[in-house]
Amino acid sequence: MSYRFLIGDVKDYERRNKEARSRSTPLRCYDIAPHVAPLLHDIVGEHGKVCISWYGPYLKVTISDPDLTKEVMSNKFGHFEKLQFPALSRLLAGGLATYEGEKWVMHRRILNPHSNSRSSSSCCQRFQHAVKSLSVNGYNPLVLMVPVRWMSAQSSKDSLEMSFLAPRLAVTTLKDRAREEVLGLFGKNKLVYEGFSQLKTVTMILYEVLQLYPPAVAFIRKTYKEMDIGGITYPAGVLIELPVLLMHHDPDIWGDDVHEFKPERFADGISKASKNPGAFLPFGWGPRICNGQQFALLEAKMALCMILQHFEFELAQSYTHAVDNRKLLHPMHGAQIKLRAI
Repeated sequence: MSYRFLIGDVKDYERRNKEARSRSTPLRCYDIAPHVAPLLHDIVGEHGKVCISWYGPYLKVTISDPDLTKEVMSNKFGHFEKLQFPALSRLLAGGLATYEGEKWVMHRRILNPHSNSRSSSSCCQRFQHAVKSLSVNGYNPLVLMVPVRWMSAQSSKDSLEMSFLAPRLAVTTLKDRAREEVLGLFGKNKLVYEGFSQLKTVTMILYEVLQLYPPAVAFIRKTYKEMDIGGITYPAGVLIELPVLLMHHDPDIWGDDVHEFKPERFADGISKASKNPGAFLPFGWGPRICNGQQFALLEAKMALCMILQHFEFELAQSYTHAVDNRKLLHPMHGAQIKLRAI
């Protein structure tokens, strides 16, 4: 694509995204990249897995190779920086995701103890107690929706995971297999933290949702100094785009059935689900991998298990299958699910 002074390809990205957001997709369509990131999808399709475009006045190199992506994200020396927006940061609260250098190291050390199994077990108990404090009255659909809304609001990533998970399960027979597994382990009793590691079907379903709908469409880094990536030398100040969504939807990596809802691909674990053991990147990679990934997965498992224990569910007639990537990947019009107590 030719360079345009100052604006680069920004207007093309905006135009294509606006066009894509105006259209819905078929209910069982999982090939979402052309709808979520249309221009990025076309650029990579036309120019290959390492290609360039312009983000305003900045050169942006897109790398859709999992091995090179891990090479960039595994760097421990700060040579690939996260993009910073100082003016915006002053308006919004900072956090681990935006910090760099020693400040990031200090906050990461503070948070690490809260990600262990003891903290997770305690969280599991508090979570169930809070949900059970919400009374479910008969079959009133408004009341029955309260626990689901509460559970999916706990954190952004597991909220998005549940928003995509419920509609997928509602139109497949997998929910019966998952319910059988949950009831076999826990019955309709209180969930026990130690039992979550035995949830094979539920775990496969969660992984499949994260593979088809990763929270972040892409990660962006900037070269701090001249750097070599895959035998190519890039000067300082170059933007490196790592499109997780395209790598998760690449048939060369996942096979011709990549756009099918097929949790069985994770039957033998993440490393054997694709041709590249490192191709599954929903939470990032390296030292800056999402610190809350285990908590997010735990919370999603708890929410799904409690729904399967106590509810039958199906898609509401008002549900429209459309995906948006502003901020994080999410259902554009929400995920309307009809629940019935069982």
